[in-house]
Amino acid sequence: MITLTCHGAATEVTGSRHLLNINGRQVLLDCGMHQGGELSKRLRRDTLPFKAREIDAVVLSHAHLDHSGALPRLLRRGYRGPIYCTGATLNLLAVLLKDACNLYLKDLERDNRVRQRRGQKVQAPVYDMEDVLAVLEACQVMPYSLATEILPGVRVTLLDAGHILGAAMVHLSLDDGDRSGPLRLLFSGDLGNRDSPLMRDPAPVPEVDWVMMESTYGNRNHRSYDATLEELEMVLESARGGVILVPAFAVGRTQEVLFQLGRFYHQGKLEGWHVVLDSPMAIEVTHIYDQWLELMDGDDLAQLNEQGSTTLEAFLPCLHLTQNTDDSVALNRINQGLIIVAGSGMCNGGRIVHHLKHRVWNDKTHLLFTGFQARGTLGRQLVEGDQRIKLFGQSYAVRAQVHTLGGFSAHADQRQLLEWLGAIPGQPRVLLVHGEESAQQTLQEAIEARFGHQVGIPLLGETVILRP
Repeated sequence: MITLTCHGAATEVTGSRHLLNINGRQVLLDCGMHQGGELSKRLRRDTLPFKAREIDAVVLSHAHLDHSGALPRLLRRGYRGPIYCTGATLNLLAVLLKDACNLYLKDLERDNRVRQRRGQKVQAPVYDMEDVLAVLEACQVMPYSLATEILPGVRVTLLDAGHILGAAMVHLSLDDGDRSGPLRLLFSGDLGNRDSPLMRDPAPVPEVDWVMMESTYGNRNHRSYDATLEELEMVLESARGGVILVPAFAVGRTQEVLFQLGRFYHQGKLEGWHVVLDSPMAIEVTHIYDQWLELMDGDDLAQLNEQGSTTLEAFLPCLHLTQNTDDSVALNRINQGLIIVAGSGMCNGGRIVHHLKHRVWNDKTHLLFTGFQARGTLGRQLVEGDQRIKLFGQSYAVRAQVHTLGGFSAHADQRQLLEWLGAIPGQPRVLLVHGEESAQQTLQEAIEARFGHQVGIPLLGETVILRP
């Protein structure tokens, strides 16, 4: 018997965790954290509803925290097996997991001070840096397109997903002794936007029996990339005399934004602007991207070469990097000609929150969102037009002009999701994961109408029988 239980990213976008059981052998696909809300409180509530010691192997699609962030807790709870991922994913994990751990421990320390003042018992950490280091030691690098037997009867092939550096679709061949042969399952992970720069298009997928398919943008299409760039130009023009804040994910979105601003620079469209990357983590990640340029799109690499650039930083000469807090604070004294790219991408932490505190109430501030904003995040509140927000316990009026550039998304939209699924040979059954319920229902109807596939939407904790 082969079953699948979705312990996260089920009718929601974050917390990807999918547990396969193949005649008692257990493989966990991703082990992500739920995003939104205060970190220490969220982790305290977010239990792992399975026995870590009973899992035989973990396969990681990519490094984003909503796919990888719970790995340290998995090892804290006794998991001792391998974690399979690409080499680039391992490099990124070393940055993202350490940063997330430091943020969590700082939040916990602050919460415990409050608890002590109230006479309450302090909380012990649910994981620490030793657990992060254990995750990195457990990782085993698996290159793209090389089939590997990770357990008896379980073969895995990672295919380029085109989402962020190192991102993979996970193709599994599962032999449970059935006469019909191994069951073939594809987990899409997060599929890339074909129109985005830097990343290659998702790799072709062979015939499979089941597809676990992401559905983040299952109910809508992105603006065309050309229209998105036109809108970005309009924002740059309308914001002259002010400051642009760009909340950006350290992995993927930051590098895409820097690359596109580099294109604008060489086209003469950034005159009068200085770009500041105000995120130590994003700076470190950008250097990792520079180390893996061979995984990037060939046409975009050619543009770098044309300008004699060997790094993304060199491609944007008006770029400034702020490593320390004093340099970040000094930006508050500059009131025009500044584009500040800072994390976090959903405004639920990081230096962008401090910049919002100093600028969100100013109508000369332009707030530029370039990615999906999950429910429960400050970014979602701003995108949905909230007139007041809370920052550091105080209320602030929102007078900044808010822009959303959908074409910058690193996720495939509905049109691309349907094209991707339609290119898979055969008639696979489909399970929609990693999407909000409304997006999944719309995509389900579109798939059934166009292809006639059987489409299911697993609920949180629901077990699906893939083969009796």
